[in-house]
Amino acid sequence: MNLSRRLAGEGIGSLFLAATVVGSGVMAERLAGGNVAVALLANTGATVAVLAVLIALFAGVSGAHFNPAVTLVQAIRGELTWQEAAAYGSVQIVACCAGALLAHAMFELPLIEHSLRVRAGPAQCLSEGVATFGLLLVILGCPRTEDAPWMVAGWIGAAYWFTASTSFANPAITIARSISDTFAGIRPQDAPAFILSQLAGAMLAYFVARRLFPLNRAAQPAPDNAGRTRGAFRAQVHD
Repeated sequence: MNLSRRLAGEGIGSLFLAATVVGSGVMAERLAGGNVAVALLANTGATVAVLAVLIALFAGVSGAHFNPAVTLVQAIRGELTWQEAAAYGSVQIVACCAGALLAHAMFELPLIEHSLRVRAGPAQCLSEGVATFGLLLVILGCPRTEDAPWMVAGWIGAAYWFTASTSFANPAITIARSISDTFAGIRPQDAPAFILSQLAGAMLAYFVARRLFPLNRAAQPAPDNAGRTRGAFRAQVHD
């Protein structure tokens, strides 16, 4: 499949993922009446649902990464060239930021805000490393392609609740949330530590997965015409 179509899939998926994370946070906070647990539960449910749908929809188009940490690991594994990975990452970041702006527009908020929500400290960074480690381990160890939507969504949903950071696990989403002073936001000055922790977690998962799943090929994507594989999950759509 040509790169432009794959990038379009990544862009649309990343946009809707970010719009859901931010928009559901706004809706949840408005309706929860100050009950943070209820707001987080609503935010979690919307994110889990959209992740499952988007992965099922776009896995056969782009590999359904929506996440620069996932793309980085796939490039290291040789499933993308570094030029393709750079294009994926750029589209993911821009589209996630666009998704945050879309959510703001839908809720009549200023399009770009300076988030004031503090998410700092060793516990928060450790949480992001753990959340991203688990996410990549799920992706790399997924035994069957058709299981990917519920496994990835299930991990993120659980990590919303057992990590102190509520599981961003995605550098592009982290950047997008830094321009949103909402329930899902993060202060811009806290974002770099989150991103470094996410990348560290992803790299650790890569090395662990090589030991745990050396014979697992069920979730590997099919090779393209150049002999490379194409993303996190097997591509089902061909030119």
